[in-house]
Amino acid sequence: MAAVQGGMSDADIETDIKTEPSTDGFGNNNANDGRVLSASPGSGSSTGSNKQTAAVTPEDQQTLLAVLQFLKKNKLIESVEILRREAGLPENSLDPKATESAGAGSGGAAGIVDLEGGDVSSLLSRVTGSSSAGAQAPTKVAEDQPDVRVVLSAYSQQGDPTLYEVYYSDLKKFIETVLDCHRAELSQVFYPLFVHMYLELVYNNHESEAKAFFEKFSGDQECYYEEDLRVLSGLTKKEHMRGNETLLDFRTSKFVLRISRDSYQLLKRHLQERQNNQIWNIIQEHLYIDIFDGMPRSKSQIDAMSGSLAGEAKREANKTKVYYGLLKEPEIELPLDDEDEEAENEEGKPKKKKPKKDSMGSKSKKQDPNAPSQNRIPLPELKDSDKLDKIMYMKEATKRIRLGSDNLPSVCFYTFLNAYQGLTAVDFTDDSSLIAGGFADSTVRVWSVTPKKLRKVKSAADLNLIDKESDDVLERIMDEKTASELKIMYGHSGPVYGISFSPDRNYLLSSSEDGTVRLWSLLTFTCLVAYKGHNYPVWDTQFSPYGYYFVSGGHDRVARLWATDHYQPLRIFSGHLADITCTRFHPNSNYVATGSSDRTIRVWDVLSGNCVRIFTGHKGPIHSLAFSPNGKFLASGATDGRVLLWDIGHGLMVGELKGHTDTIYSLRFSRDGEILASGSMDNTVRLWDAMKAFDDLETDDFTAATGHIHLQDNSQELLLGTYTTKSTPVIHLHFTRRNLLLAAGAFNP
Repeated sequence: MAAVQGGMSDADIETDIKTEPSTDGFGNNNANDGRVLSASPGSGSSTGSNKQTAAVTPEDQQTLLAVLQFLKKNKLIESVEILRREAGLPENSLDPKATESAGAGSGGAAGIVDLEGGDVSSLLSRVTGSSSAGAQAPTKVAEDQPDVRVVLSAYSQQGDPTLYEVYYSDLKKFIETVLDCHRAELSQVFYPLFVHMYLELVYNNHESEAKAFFEKFSGDQECYYEEDLRVLSGLTKKEHMRGNETLLDFRTSKFVLRISRDSYQLLKRHLQERQNNQIWNIIQEHLYIDIFDGMPRSKSQIDAMSGSLAGEAKREANKTKVYYGLLKEPEIELPLDDEDEEAENEEGKPKKKKPKKDSMGSKSKKQDPNAPSQNRIPLPELKDSDKLDKIMYMKEATKRIRLGSDNLPSVCFYTFLNAYQGLTAVDFTDDSSLIAGGFADSTVRVWSVTPKKLRKVKSAADLNLIDKESDDVLERIMDEKTASELKIMYGHSGPVYGISFSPDRNYLLSSSEDGTVRLWSLLTFTCLVAYKGHNYPVWDTQFSPYGYYFVSGGHDRVARLWATDHYQPLRIFSGHLADITCTRFHPNSNYVATGSSDRTIRVWDVLSGNCVRIFTGHKGPIHSLAFSPNGKFLASGATDGRVLLWDIGHGLMVGELKGHTDTIYSLRFSRDGEILASGSMDNTVRLWDAMKAFDDLETDDFTAATGHIHLQDNSQELLLGTYTTKSTPVIHLHFTRRNLLLAAGAFNP
């Protein structure tokens, strides 16, 4: 284990929270260039042209001067000097006479400022809140100036509260009258604008106007925002907004919209002509418009990707190269079975059985060109027991049933009867010999599903009497007196929500409402370590396919990567806007996928800690994830009853499987990747033709500039079978090494 320990514990923890680049008037996503605010639409040249760069510098200078005056008034002299030097302003810039002369010579924007006061004092009065100019209707020219209050407060008053309905109705009327090809794209702005305008009214204590605004327009929003709107409707006073998670989500993250250049220019021109600065300011401050060249997207294409708490993912977020290939397997010779020994030739060379290869292939002996290097992250070395297990796996693989549309797997269902303790999580060992359950009474229970009973290791005194050189020492160390089919482990102080066996079957992980992840020994059936890092309930945990590393995610919106011999996390994956509800390791152990209540899936690089993929499209919290055995695809299931398929390399949604009527709690690919099984709270297990879903993809579509593909509505063609339980929600699925499907759940009388 020495090689593993030095690998990642000392690296810096990185998060995925990055500064949003601003979008200029031409749709270019520019990096932050030091300006405090971008110009409002009416502040460009008087000809109505989109080129606003000529008027930007004087306006920004006025804004900077206002901030400097504000700092000087509050006796923050050092800050004044630092900001003045950074902005490159002359030493006498705060002298009122110098300011007036500079303003007189600058023309353009400076002249507009003079309408309200002639010098910096008008802008300064806005900062200190003494001016009532902000309460006037924004049809006046002066309102086109950048407002410093937006820097100081997210939802400061910027217009007449009685006109909010007029602004929104005007925009709604405009979008409903544009060409059909633009209408679907521009309709995306309704929801984020509605939320921010409502919050702005509430923040500024206009309760009656806010209520009227909500009642009038909340019914126009898309159905998949219903839950968010229900939470929003409870925010009726300024006091309610303090510490509210939903509000914090909207204030700290820009809502991302993907719009074609033509549609964006239409919207911009309309807002400029109407001088609708209330809406333009919200678009500038709280929305990130990802503009692409090409044809506008259709309603179905937009709906397929919409639904997350913060809009769609930016295209740049999915451009990072991902090494999704599998690591090269170690060379292990497969020994002969007893019946094969007679087949040895005179030289004694064994006639080796080779496991069957398949196109979705499990693990390959050759190095995959898309695979990471073997030492990209340190992995534990194989022990002798691991090699023996590999040999067993290879022998089982030779007897594996090849599944397909004409050869479906048998399903063996394990029903937990009288589970009054409340079954919350289930896991099977890789060799399907043990099953573990996490329960709401804070216990972890382990059963043997083979005739071999569970035994503890003997006491230290008894172990000293054993002959350590004997061939059956591993049997001798076990205490037959402790043999039983069930072991119950106590330690958590809250319901157990996540559970995971280690690949070598020596350890078991459990995560709980008590904020800890516990590592249990399956030799002594005792708790070895309690990992404390999460401050709130931990909803899920999972071991790496190679052991040693594991991941956890919970209510604190953060996923953590751990190593069994470190009590502190090695990586902290930060970026989700709501609870992380499920976690999954990539088959090559270099990446971790997390599903969240913010309705997004993120893929994280274990080495750097960076987010390398963001997938949006689900309309409800995500509860299940599964990587295909070849590492190329990811399947996700959520409360919306849909299974979505993703191409990890290209960062695109490639399929949608509809049929379930309730939350999908478990997804599993068969060992050869031909079949995808989904288990749901609707008491059914469904089998899908994964091979056909992925083979039908047009790879040329992936290279399109817009990054959109048209999804086929072929769920019924891909559905191979539906298996219904009497009254048992399916909370876990597992394919054995021979491709028998195991399912588990608690009977619900």
